[in-house]
Amino acid sequence: MLTAITVVIMAAALAAGLCANQLRRRRHPADGSDDEEASVSDLISPLETLAVLLVAFVIVVAAESYGAAGAAVGSEAHRVDQLYEVADYAPEPQRERLQGAAVCYARAIMTYEWPAMVDEGRKAPEASVWSTDFRRHFKDLARKDANTFQLLVETDDDRSVARQTRLSEAMPAIPSVVYWFMVLSLAATVGAFAFGLPRQRGPSHLVLLLVLAGLFTGSLLLIEDIDRPFSGQIAITSEAMADTAADIGEDFAQDHPGRPLPCDAQGVRTQAPA
Repeated sequence: MLTAITVVIMAAALAAGLCANQLRRRRHPADGSDDEEASVSDLISPLETLAVLLVAFVIVVAAESYGAAGAAVGSEAHRVDQLYEVADYAPEPQRERLQGAAVCYARAIMTYEWPAMVDEGRKAPEASVWSTDFRRHFKDLARKDANTFQLLVETDDDRSVARQTRLSEAMPAIPSVVYWFMVLSLAATVGAFAFGLPRQRGPSHLVLLLVLAGLFTGSLLLIEDIDRPFSGQIAITSEAMADTAADIGEDFAQDHPGRPLPCDAQGVRTQAPA
């Protein structure tokens, strides 16, 4: 919907500018019109500068948000894998419980939290139950192995920070009022360029105008796309967490042969909390 509105506004601005240019040509014959065209060009220049600065600023903001979202996704997946590995130093039964909870957390993120984040930018309680399990098992471990407890707490804190960053970056970083102000500025710039076309113009003038309008429209669509990092044409995927879930799931089967995970393939709890 947002994409369609943006394209319509830019196309309407281009058409309006060309129509206004035709009307100006009809009302004023081509006698001594150089001064008028120079005046129009002088007025367009500040508008062009404003539009370019706006686009540059917004692209930087959107790109930073996109990069932060990608880094958070990779960091969270890495921390879950690290949590599983560090738990290998814990005594039983905390080792099996923590490693099983890590596998289930990764699966629940994939099945429940990723769709909830993309649609509404929110957490999924199906994943949060396993992060709660982490903390419960940490309390039991604190009385047995203080060193491993400290490592696990630090790793889990990093995982939690990465998760919160991922969720916060799922929401648009550019306020709607800023985006639409930029759209209107670019539309006004395209319309002004079309209005200011010289009377003695050739095909190259129209081609360059269409190229300019296309580039401005493409910039707006690109900004809209990267401002929604987990959807759109260049969306950040859940591949990192999927790889982690598969890797530690295989590790659990090898480390605890014959022992079932406390959840199913979707990360839903199948056993009562230990």
